[in-house]
Amino acid sequence: MLDIAFVKPALPRHGALVLPLAEDAELAGLAQAIDAASNGAVARALAAASFKGRKGQSCTIWAPAVEGGSGPARLVVIGLGKPGDLTPEGLEAAGGAALPLVSGEREAVVAAESLAAPQAAAFAMGLLLKSYRFDRYRTTEKEEDRPKLERVEIASDAATAAKAAWAPLRAVADGVFLARDLVTEPPNILHPEEMAERCKELEKLGIAVEVLGPKEMKKLGMGAILGVAQGSAKEPRLVVMQWNGAGGNGGKGKKASGKPVAFIGKGVTFDTGGISIKPAAGMEDMKWDMAGAGAVIGAMAALAGRKAKVDAVGLVGLVENMPSGDAQRPGDVVRTMSGQTVEVINTDAEGRLVLADVIHYCQDRFAPRLMVDLATLTGAIIISLGHEHAGLFSNDDALAQQLTAAGKAVGEQLWRMPLGDAYDKQIKSDIADMKNVGGRPGGSITAAQFIQRFVGPKDGPTPWAHLDIAGTAWSSKDLPTVPKGATAFGVRLLDRLVAEHYEG
Repeated sequence: MLDIAFVKPALPRHGALVLPLAEDAELAGLAQAIDAASNGAVARALAAASFKGRKGQSCTIWAPAVEGGSGPARLVVIGLGKPGDLTPEGLEAAGGAALPLVSGEREAVVAAESLAAPQAAAFAMGLLLKSYRFDRYRTTEKEEDRPKLERVEIASDAATAAKAAWAPLRAVADGVFLARDLVTEPPNILHPEEMAERCKELEKLGIAVEVLGPKEMKKLGMGAILGVAQGSAKEPRLVVMQWNGAGGNGGKGKKASGKPVAFIGKGVTFDTGGISIKPAAGMEDMKWDMAGAGAVIGAMAALAGRKAKVDAVGLVGLVENMPSGDAQRPGDVVRTMSGQTVEVINTDAEGRLVLADVIHYCQDRFAPRLMVDLATLTGAIIISLGHEHAGLFSNDDALAQQLTAAGKAVGEQLWRMPLGDAYDKQIKSDIADMKNVGGRPGGSITAAQFIQRFVGPKDGPTPWAHLDIAGTAWSSKDLPTVPKGATAFGVRLLDRLVAEHYEG
């Protein structure tokens, strides 16, 4: 991971210098110093390039002639837009825009004197998030094609305060990178057992990790998740992660001080569709059908990494959905842990079956104050919302509003979708309590209706939200702070939800 440090301002003698400039701002600090050292060459170059500091503008000045002969190999100027419109998301985007422009140097300095400490940290966050690269299996890549950047120094007059603002962001970035790694791994490597083993690595952060196998699931009556898994040679796992931080620094050695917040993730490590098999074209993408579980694991790592003062549990149901002589058939009826029965009409609607058992187990064991599940659940949500928003379904208006605001703050946008009795009727079965699909109309909604049937103890429903992230878990293009590939959508959103509303 890119090394980021916060230092007092000083002109670099090599590498790159990054100048974030607001619209029509005067050169100051290191920007003014290097302009003076180059006899005004910087100001002349910016004028020649018509650089005004507008949002999205950038200008690269190669080897500015500096008195004494030593100076940066390149000067990269990044426009921030109007000074009054600076937001953390905008500053992160500016940092992300700077990254590829300096990646050819081993070191870079960011002249952040004009930014307040939290703003400097946000710019650094964008740089770091955009630097993510998964090259574990590349063996023939030429050295010149690899990014060279190893260290970035954020030069600030408030370096100590900026470093303090950076610490929790760095922990969240660690969670994002973990989730991206998990989602990007090939399915022959990251099967349920291996993914559970990687969850156990979170114990070093103070998270208590418990892994349940098929025997424990069978004893608990988890017929839904076991039905999905029965076609695969890879056994399923249910992983329970507990962070008990409300009473102090947290950790697995502490007891929870009250009802925890609960996050549940769908973890289908590869989804062929089972007997209702998917078309071959694009099936390789189904390695990321565990992105909901990846986001939950990353969020738990983020909370523990920054020592969040909250009691939180993360549960992920890990299975592989494969066709075989032992696979679940369309028409099968399974009994869930809750006792409700499900007629399986389509074996490719497996994620909701996984969530059914995990959600019930979560409620039965932890009685949480709220539950949020994340799942790459339906293609229908992509038809509805494209790749710009994830679908939000909830039985609680306050929770829905909190999630929407948290997503907006970190650039992980949600759009609330309806629930209702008319949709619920679509999953009525002739031979069981329900069926697992309700037809093409409102497909993402009927999927959420199915999940909702497993929410809520007898004394009243638990506040619950379902995030359908099928359209946002993977990006086919570079985004401001996300390289093409796994996005880790949900990690920052869940962390912000906790930070804003559930720490104390």
